[in-house]
Amino acid sequence: MKTTLFPARVPPVIPVTGQAGFPVARIFCVGRNYAAHAAEMGQEVDRESPFYFTKSAHSVLLSGQDMPYPPRTHDLHHEMELVVAIGEGARNIAIADAFSVVTGYACGLDMTRRDLQAAAKDKRRPWDTGKDFDNAAIIAPITPAGQVADLASLPITLTVNGEMRQTAMLSDMVWSVPEIIADLSTLYTLMPGDLIMTGTPAGVGAVVRGDLMEGRIGDLAPVIARVV
Repeated sequence: MKTTLFPARVPPVIPVTGQAGFPVARIFCVGRNYAAHAAEMGQEVDRESPFYFTKSAHSVLLSGQDMPYPPRTHDLHHEMELVVAIGEGARNIAIADAFSVVTGYACGLDMTRRDLQAAAKDKRRPWDTGKDFDNAAIIAPITPAGQVADLASLPITLTVNGEMRQTAMLSDMVWSVPEIIADLSTLYTLMPGDLIMTGTPAGVGAVVRGDLMEGRIGDLAPVIARVV
């Protein structure tokens, strides 16, 4: 007798440089973590604590694959981000200990149906349809944490068709990586397989079919995808 009505969906697996792959469990995303991006969206940074939204693990698209233009939007935006891969459990972890649960880092694109997000904001509704959809989290191969020396000193950039769209330093983040991990661990028990997308700098904008996006953070593997 079958134990399930249908086969369980297999979680996406992100390559890790020199190691076995990273099966994705959950994706947490930090909102308004660069002051300049918050300003360009007409918002102010909440400096009391970070705020979060989520994407499904099944929204992952691996770097190098084409991204089909999603349905029911006419305003698809790129948001270049540092992605933190969690490799150990953490609950109420101290800021000073937060790096100890990080397996590695990756370049990522938080793709956004901006028109649907804006409509949800206007009606004070959740952002899910604007943020969590097929192929909305484009993730590059993960670089092990031990190979990344000074995270805050790294530049973060995104080009579209070779033209610079976004450029900043990770030190520009309002909430640092250990602060985010520590805070998030007071809301959830972080577990191996969780990803944290840490927010995007200013310069977000629309992409159309045929556009080639290439995002870089220091020497991490770049995230590359073409919209089709």
